[in-house]
Amino acid sequence: MLKTIVVMLLAITAGTIGDILLTKGMREIGDLSAMNLRGIINASLQALTSPKLILGTTMLAVFFFLWLAVLSWEDLSIALPMQALNYVLVAILAKYLLHEQVSPLRWTGIILVCIGVMLITSSSTSEERQNKANIEVPQTDSTHGG
Repeated sequence: MLKTIVVMLLAITAGTIGDILLTKGMREIGDLSAMNLRGIINASLQALTSPKLILGTTMLAVFFFLWLAVLSWEDLSIALPMQALNYVLVAILAKYLLHEQVSPLRWTGIILVCIGVMLITSSSTSEERQNKANIEVPQTDSTHGG
């Protein structure tokens, strides 16, 4: 379980940094919905050469490959809720790096999500302990010839 937590924290961090960089990069390029076709094409060309967008995409690729590693050994019902910890990191970084407003209601929701993640992951570790304790040792049958 410790391996899962460490790799998921690395993945979440990489994914969050990727999302922040993509947001900063796209805000520099401009609002695509307000552009005509020529503007969208120019913005697309800018995006292909933007260091923030390139690094952001790279960080999301790192997240993806770490996520694949976790899925190779952990139950999805445990791993997926751990991704919700991304909400905490996104809110903190969005507040301080993107200067977004994060309302008290949003912080409350994030805290509730974190409590849910803790409940899910703690139920996993207690289930693992219980399963290890319940492993039966094969017993010899003394009733048949011996």
